[in-house]
Amino acid sequence: MEIDLLRNYPKSKRDTAGRSEIMSDEVKAVARQYGKDFFDGDRLYGYGGFHYHPRFWTPVIPDFQAHFGLSASSKILDVGCAKGFMLHDLREGIPGIEVAGLDISDYAIEHAKEEVKPFLQVGDAMSLPYADKSFEVVFSINTVHNLDKEDCAKALHEIMRVSKGKAFITVDAYRDRKEQERMLQWALTAKTILHVDEWKAFFKEVGYTGDYYWFIP
Repeated sequence: MEIDLLRNYPKSKRDTAGRSEIMSDEVKAVARQYGKDFFDGDRLYGYGGFHYHPRFWTPVIPDFQAHFGLSASSKILDVGCAKGFMLHDLREGIPGIEVAGLDISDYAIEHAKEEVKPFLQVGDAMSLPYADKSFEVVFSINTVHNLDKEDCAKALHEIMRVSKGKAFITVDAYRDRKEQERMLQWALTAKTILHVDEWKAFFKEVGYTGDYYWFIP
């Protein structure tokens, strides 16, 4: 179902027009290496410093817990976990929960939050290194859209394969021409950006039956 489980994640005002003026193919190529430049380099290439703060994920965890019925006996996976900040706050909010995280970035895993680093690994969303139905819930926040459409389909299939039927993803999307313009001005790493109705049709086509919502700047 379409559900905004990130409604309590702090929102920030984004200068999409200003970003589009400096965003080139060369800048995108650097960002898509998902190294130091992307996470902790100049703002031009990504986050401009990707640091932990409890104000981001702490208010979101109760919604995850309530929607999916998460408990100390649950086992969850975060595909595209970056430095593991969400997983850290899940463990803080639900003591005993078993977590795993995977990210394409060697840099992110190397510089992950120490408390969760043992549960993280470098890997590819298109070939998840887990057995079928290993997790109660699989999360993937603003990640699968960084693949081209064919590979995005593979990642969505993998998410469903390793889950026991429950998942939540967010993807770059738009609902009208104005949102499309802002999305294209802002998107630094995304390779698949679709209208929300196109995403829904795509989910049905590839067999993704988990929950979803949109990132729209």
